[in-house]
Amino acid sequence: MCTGPSNGWSRARGLVVKTLVLIGGALLIKRLTKSTTRWDHARIVSQAIIGEKFSKEQAARDPDNFFNLRWLCCPAADMVDGSKVLYFEQAFWRTPHKPFRQRFCMVKPCPKEMKCDVELSTYAIRDAEEYKNFCDRSRDQRPLPEEVIGDVAEHLTTIHLNRCERGKRCLYEGSTPPDGFPNSWNGASYCTSELAVLKNNEIHTWDRGYDDEGKQVWGVKNGPYEFKPAPGPATGLGPASTSVDMLSPLDFPLSIGKRIEGSFVLQD
Repeated sequence: MCTGPSNGWSRARGLVVKTLVLIGGALLIKRLTKSTTRWDHARIVSQAIIGEKFSKEQAARDPDNFFNLRWLCCPAADMVDGSKVLYFEQAFWRTPHKPFRQRFCMVKPCPKEMKCDVELSTYAIRDAEEYKNFCDRSRDQRPLPEEVIGDVAEHLTTIHLNRCERGKRCLYEGSTPPDGFPNSWNGASYCTSELAVLKNNEIHTWDRGYDDEGKQVWGVKNGPYEFKPAPGPATGLGPASTSVDMLSPLDFPLSIGKRIEGSFVLQD
């Protein structure tokens, strides 16, 4: 007979449960749909660039146009505004201790007025010899962050990256402006760069130089270099331990001469 109060409590309890479920669902949806911040984009690109990568697979497919190169990049310093300064070098896989390209890379969000997500700029190094194999050294053997910042020299190039559209293989892609940046190597008057960040920290990069008449005078003509992370544990952040098969058939002679001009540029 006394069922009224019990039914009322049940209904109230049901409303409370439903309310909690709705609130929890709303918070979950908000969390899942939270937009990626400008600094999140910069962090994702920085993490993808960092590490040891090789173009070994591409060189095996097309040895006439691509060499097996080693890409090595690691954190070097943080700027006051939050920008990341990375040290970057490239070398032939057989001679990783003799890089032919050394750069500082600065990664930060694009300015708010620009329609892009990440700005990636490269800079010359004031004393490049001092930084050879920077990533392969233990941290106490590297120049200090404040020294790194002081050794950032002239600006070379800037690439503006955007998130890739859904359905594309890449995560981010971008390029320098169409007119590129000044460059004088091998008769060039300007150079352009394209870069794509793919899943699993794979990087595709395409650098080319052109003369005053728009004729390509250095760089690959058949497409970008494809750098894939070295197998095994993360490398490039301490003493070197190259994980490439030392019996690889991609055993290029060191005296490659002019062949490299049509495949890869030795300097910007």
